[in-house]
Amino acid sequence: MKPIIFAIGDKKPVIHETAFIAPGAVVCGDVEIGENASVWYGCVLRGDENRIVVGAGSNVQDGTVVHADNPEIGGLPTLIGENALIGHKAMLHGARIDDGGFVGMGATMLDGSVVETGAMLAAGAFLSPRKTVPAGEMWAGMPARKFRDLKDGEDKMALLGAAHYVAEARQHRDALQAAFD
Repeated sequence: MKPIIFAIGDKKPVIHETAFIAPGAVVCGDVEIGENASVWYGCVLRGDENRIVVGAGSNVQDGTVVHADNPEIGGLPTLIGENALIGHKAMLHGARIDDGGFVGMGATMLDGSVVETGAMLAAGAFLSPRKTVPAGEMWAGMPARKFRDLKDGEDKMALLGAAHYVAEARQHRDALQAAFD
């Protein structure tokens, strides 16, 4: 079993050779995946309407959906910086996660929303269009609002998690290769 990766018209995924794309993931259209980034089982990155970027060392965990609307109707690309942590079953649409940003499991980010470096969007939170989670803060709820300031070290959780997922992706790649050889 392999991931499904394909072009849509002239929009073709560009995936770094060290990136891990798990079986069952779908990556199509204008999608760029950086060095040591990972896209896990059951994810959909659909760059048919607009650009999607997953930066080096970042991970998009199982069941996450990433999309964006056409720029001709005001759609924004979905941009994930380096060493960002995107939890299981997140929904990202025309959003931006800066380097080292943290998006919790089941969280939703809509058009123009931002999670800054060293910021955290809590699990299950709904970040409305054009809202920004500033560095050093955790936002939670529906709609998401400031929940609290991050404690010492919490602003580095995405970096630690991203490093863990780089190592875990290597383990999965090796195990899958052994299973299908």
